[in-house]
Amino acid sequence: MTVPAMMRALVYDPPQSVRMSKIAVPDPGPSDALVAVEYSSLNWVEVARMELVHRPGDVVGRDSAGTVVRAAADGSGPAVGSRVVGFRPGAWAEYQAVGTVDLAVVPGEVDLAAAAALPGAAVSALQAVRRLGAHLCPGIPPGDAPGDQSLEGHRVLVTGASGGVGRAATQLAALTGAEVVAAVGAPERGAGLLELGAAEVVTDLAGVAPVNAVLDMVGGETLTAAYGLLKGGGLALSIGSAGGATSSFDFEAARLRGGRRAVEAFAVSTPFGPDLEHLLQLLSAGLFDPQIGWQGSWHQVDEASTALLGRKVRGKAVLAID
Repeated sequence: MTVPAMMRALVYDPPQSVRMSKIAVPDPGPSDALVAVEYSSLNWVEVARMELVHRPGDVVGRDSAGTVVRAAADGSGPAVGSRVVGFRPGAWAEYQAVGTVDLAVVPGEVDLAAAAALPGAAVSALQAVRRLGAHLCPGIPPGDAPGDQSLEGHRVLVTGASGGVGRAATQLAALTGAEVVAAVGAPERGAGLLELGAAEVVTDLAGVAPVNAVLDMVGGETLTAAYGLLKGGGLALSIGSAGGATSSFDFEAARLRGGRRAVEAFAVSTPFGPDLEHLLQLLSAGLFDPQIGWQGSWHQVDEASTALLGRKVRGKAVLAID
């Protein structure tokens, strides 16, 4: 398959965020596949904190789905023509070099747009739910998939549950048997969460009964309040900070209530390939919904970013690279 020397890409160009540019097609490393990107999706931090995760001139984005046009030189990974989903910087472009450890082959029955919504959000949620399982159910190996472990009888609070990671976490925690309390900023943001497995949807943490664990996407006072709801032995994972504020914790009050309560800064880790394969299996079986709340052309990236930052998107925003 002939690959051109140049390609279109959306690059970081402060202060106007992104611009369409013509740049060289990336040169894949030995263990990279070159992918013709068909869809990509937006992750909150890449848009809201673009200056922290990109340098001027960088191709924006990490989530992508498309077709392999050049297989990895070392023989690893999928063959030319394979439909794949992956996670690697440089996704908002016509071509992307992706390490084969971070790629998964997309089953024929799965739409590529749906696959593109998985990497950053759903893999983060998957790994975070596994971390809860390792903490609350230490007898179960932390590498097991959520569906293979049980959080039966445990109450899990998901804050910022209306976003991409929050909606994925709600579904994946519910699959473990957890009683999920989904917290959102406004009633309309909670639409569909009960159908995704939440036992309860709230807009205020006041009055929420104690929980065994917290998956927090908001930070600031929300994380502080959520930590205060933890039972002894509980764990709060800070996955994101959509609120943009710092958090403070009253550890003395926690000590006086008895029992240890932990809070951790969570970060997703590679390789992504095995987790993407698991999520694709769930999606194919009808057990997981990537929750695409906005979909359009990459020429509408400003519209998509504004909608995401303005909390107008329930779930993920997906761009067609057309």
